[in-house]
Amino acid sequence: MRPIIRTAVEADLPRLLEIYNDEVEHGTATFDTEPLTLDERRLWLLEHNQGNHPLIVLECEGAVWGYASLSTFKAKHAYASSTELSVYVHRSARGRGYGERLTRSILALAEEDPLTHRVYSCITSENTASIALHRKLGFLLIGTFTQAGRKFGRWLDVTYWEKAV
Repeated sequence: MRPIIRTAVEADLPRLLEIYNDEVEHGTATFDTEPLTLDERRLWLLEHNQGNHPLIVLECEGAVWGYASLSTFKAKHAYASSTELSVYVHRSARGRGYGERLTRSILALAEEDPLTHRVYSCITSENTASIALHRKLGFLLIGTFTQAGRKFGRWLDVTYWEKAV
């Protein structure tokens, strides 16, 4: 069965939380260090699929395997046309091109949206797959914050990427 990309709905929330919390506990794509609760993630869900903040999922054979969102970049109003991209794929589904499909789909939504001018990504410098994907899709490296966070007993650098849409 071919994967589909669709708007996330509340029924997806437990799976989205599972995907995210796995990264919290085992990865460095997020700097959260404690798993989130369903209620915390519900608030995040409610902030999406309005304005220029879409939240989409990739579904295959009845299961959600990843998601992408455009979120508030900074809270001050002058930043409203800038968004922050997040993409997460279930650990067992990585390497299938799902991250690229999700990223291309959410960027297409950003390009169609007159409210969105820029998309930014913050990527841990060791996440070479995500960095390669961002380069492939035309993002530009705009800076590196050295030792910006500490997780799993080590300091981590983060790189910031930008794409005009």
